[in-house]
This record gives sequence, C-alpha cells and structure tokens, in this order.
Amino acid sequence: MTDETPESDRVPGASHPRHAGAVIGHDAAAEDFLSAAQAQRLHHAWLITGPRGVGKATLAWQIARWLLAEGRDDSLTVPSDDPVARRVAAMSEPRLHLVRRGFDEKTGRLKAEIGVDDIRSLLSFFHMSAAEGGRRVAIVDAADDMNGAAANALLKMLEEPPKGGVILLIAHQPARLLPTIRSRCRELRLSPLSPDDMARVLTPLGVDAGADALAALSGGSVGEALRLDGQDGLKVYAQIVDLFATLPRFDRLKARDLAEAAAGRATADGDPFDLRITLLDRFLTRLARAGLMGAPIPEAAPGEAALMARLCPDDDAARIWATAQAELSARARSGRAVNLDPAALVMDMLIQLAGLAPAHAKA
Repeated sequence: MTDETPESDRVPGASHPRHAGAVIGHDAAAEDFLSAAQAQRLHHAWLITGPRGVGKATLAWQIARWLLAEGRDDSLTVPSDDPVARRVAAMSEPRLHLVRRGFDEKTGRLKAEIGVDDIRSLLSFFHMSAAEGGRRVAIVDAADDMNGAAANALLKMLEEPPKGGVILLIAHQPARLLPTIRSRCRELRLSPLSPDDMARVLTPLGVDAGADALAALSGGSVGEALRLDGQDGLKVYAQIVDLFATLPRFDRLKARDLAEAAAGRATADGDPFDLRITLLDRFLTRLARAGLMGAPIPEAAPGEAALMARLCPDDDAARIWATAQAELSARARSGRAVNLDPAALVMDMLIQLAGLAPAHAKA
C-alpha cells in the first residue's frame, strides 16, 4: 500500500489514528479498561462505541500499544520511542492485526464491506502467532462494516476466543451488530467531545481558525470537524446562513449558487451534494433547537444567532422546522440515490424551506 492509497479507517486530511499520541476527553473509558486489566478481568473482546469521529479508533490503538508493550498500570500511555510503539506506527508489529475495508485495485476504490475472508485472515493470525506465545491483539475498524458472513465468522471466534488474544471492535452503530456479538463483548462507550476538548485536539492538527464553529457544527466529532474543514464547510455553512437571512424575500441568485455547487464531482475528500445536504440538516436542527432553548452558542457563522431568533421564535416554529428537516432531507437523499439532478434537488429543498419562513419569521 502506498502513502496515496485511501484507508477506510482514516479521515482524509488527517493522520491515521495509530499515530495519535494521546486520547483526549475519554478518561472514564480509559479508566474502565485499566481497572479491568488491574483486576485480572481483561475480557477477550472489547466493543468501543460512540458517534463517528469522537476518538474510538485512537483509543483502540492506544489500548493495543499498551497491551503489547505491557504498559504501566496507572496510564495507557506508551512512550513514542518504545519499540512496540515504533513497530505499531510502522504497521510492522507481528502481534497486531488490523481488519478494515480493503482497497480494490481493480476498481480503484475502497471495498464496500468487510468480508468473510477478512475475518478468516484474523483467525489465521491468531493461530499462526499462538506458537510465538505472548499476547496478541486485533483491531476491527469498523465492526459495523462486516457483511453477514463476516459477522457470523467473527461470532464463532468470540464463542471460542483465542488464548492470549484480545479483539478490539470499533462500532459507530452498534445496533447494526448481531446481538450475540454485542453480548460477548465488554463495551466502552464514548461520548461526543466537549468544545474545550475539541479545541485541544484540533489545534495540534493545524485547525486554528474557526475551531469553535467547527466544534459546534460537528457535534463533538473530531473526524467530522476535519471533514468539514477539508471541504470548506464553514464557508458553505456561512452561505446557507446568508441565504436564509434574506427570508422571507428569498434571494434566488444566492439559492442558485448554493444549489449548483452541489452538482460538483465527488472526490476522496467528499461529495459536494452530501456536504450541502448535511449542512442544511445541521442548520435546520440548530434552528429548531433555537425555538426551544434559545439561539446557539457559539455561533457557527456570523449572524447565525440573530437569524435563528428571528426565524424560530417559539416552540410551534421549532416543531415546523424540525418536521421540514426530516422530510426534505430524506426526500433529497432518496432522489440522489436514484441519480436525480443534485442541483435541482437542493434547489427544490431551498424553495420548500423558504415557503415556511413568512409564517414564523419576526418582522
């Protein structure tokens, strides 16, 4: 694999989680794991759950380093110059195995799922490395990418766990996993990061300008914040706010510019249509919440708070905007799934939303 080859477990524009030096904002989960290890209750399978991009993979790789380096009891930290840490960073540690969606050389794309052969390779890893003795660790990222055959193969392995082996399963949507898989794992549940923790993560990654706004739009997900930053998400969100500021008059030229940009070509960094629909979803969610809890703080774009106070002054308006968000975004995504024109879909969504404003906007 070359440096340019896409990796399914890495956010575009960011380094791979195996290179992260520390886990920020998830002390409780780290302490739960350490407590189990200290009490000699180290389970053979751990399910690390939480929203996408909050640091699940970073925690999994830190646990893996700690297990293989036989780290200190008071911290999961392993020095970067430790031989195990160096081998893990170079993907050359023989006692560690990674399962993820692979890259298809024929299509030039990442595979859509983790298949049964990927899980069988994991079984081979445990069998072959057993002769060497010592602890062995496997990371599955993400477990909810497994197809049915792969899930059944993993279940069989969990029913007869390999001696000396620890399996770390990362799941963005654990409900998609077989209940029997979940029941055989001990769960570490991660929550969205706080704004302060987001800033602590984003600043070393070079995201200084707009860090607060990115934190607000990403819902406490570093991965999502990096994705938005890489696609000029704050600029697009500001365009959405600027457009809705023209309501109830509705500036069709601004709407057209926003819609036409959705027809751009998808790249490894993201899909312009998906970005705009996602940000419209976030805007409408924040707008509806403003009617219930007041204008959002911090703002994700200049003038956002005043605009939302005007467009969504009360509970009744909040319900209408929330209903519109659910119905219109679902309609737009369904239309895109059958290859309808993305610009037309976004424009239709904007026109429908503009029709809601006169009844609810303050003068």
